[in-house]
Amino acid sequence: MTAAVQVLIGTRRGLFVASSDADRTGWRLSDPRLAGREIYCVARDERSGALWAASRHSVWGPHLHRSDDGGESWRVLENAPQFDDGRPLVAVWSIAPGSATRPGRIFAGTEPAGLFASDDDGESWRPVRGLNRHATAATWQPAGGALALHSIALDPRDEDRIWCAVSAGGVYRSDDGGTTWAPKNGGLRAEFLPTRFPDTGQCVHRMLVHPADPDRLYQQNHCGVYRSDDRGDTWVEITAGLPSEFGYALATDPGDADSLFVVPEESSHMRTVYGGRLAVWATRDAGATWAARGAGLPDENVYVSVLREGLAFDSLDPVGLYLGTSGGHVFASSDAGASWAMIAGFLPRVLSLGVVVPSA
Repeated sequence: MTAAVQVLIGTRRGLFVASSDADRTGWRLSDPRLAGREIYCVARDERSGALWAASRHSVWGPHLHRSDDGGESWRVLENAPQFDDGRPLVAVWSIAPGSATRPGRIFAGTEPAGLFASDDDGESWRPVRGLNRHATAATWQPAGGALALHSIALDPRDEDRIWCAVSAGGVYRSDDGGTTWAPKNGGLRAEFLPTRFPDTGQCVHRMLVHPADPDRLYQQNHCGVYRSDDRGDTWVEITAGLPSEFGYALATDPGDADSLFVVPEESSHMRTVYGGRLAVWATRDAGATWAARGAGLPDENVYVSVLREGLAFDSLDPVGLYLGTSGGHVFASSDAGASWAMIAGFLPRVLSLGVVVPSA
């Protein structure tokens, strides 16, 4: 079977690859790759087709890996990002390939919170000091998980525009290739801070820049769901209509900038899916209205969480959605979340999902 879609499933004990047929209905699951490692994130470099994974091991520590054969085999890169102030690297949380005009450029976001860049396909790394040493970095603080830079996005129209999100620190944007950075948190609540709408220090759980309309950004925050229509300069809260303001996961439809998908959770104390029901909530009008989409998902006595990298989407029409849980189950929808089917179960805790459309 030639795979129409591959879902890279990063777990606490390795990476699995689920491959589908052209209808996105027949699925087969690989044996574990990178066995025994926690897989924090996976990404595909559309320039070369290479796959990237970031792992952490209790003995061997954090590493970056590259595959040039569709995930069948993986090479451990000799070097990983390192801070120049003596802080040890705990993990790499995000990987973002650069623009087509800079073929060797790769960005990595880390714990402790930092941004790093490579110009030789990950063989060596340099800290992006303009962000890592930003004047407001003293306002960053560990969130419930860690102090990490977990979201990186590049503007496809302008290779010098980069967005990053820190938990807890907020959203930052550079318009000059990473030399200087400005916080972009106008309108974001921070109920856990003395100032309700501070310039920085917000706990962003996940941030996305729409691939077809990079002026449109979305984020799931500790304090609600938000939309920006001006590249992050200002944010509008779109939580109304959702059962909870808390959650981590976020996905969009590459063909529709008004579409967004989230997984509400009970609260920052419980951190399991809302109401003991696994459901993805969708808006098709940029947050004006929301509806639950859960046909085929378990809807009783479900007390799992979906992490920030646990909801992913493909580039097909209609958009496919992929959902991984802390209980080790992975579900897929080939109709924008209207219906779901389990494609893998009884895996280790799912930490991250990545989607590859090989023909793209």
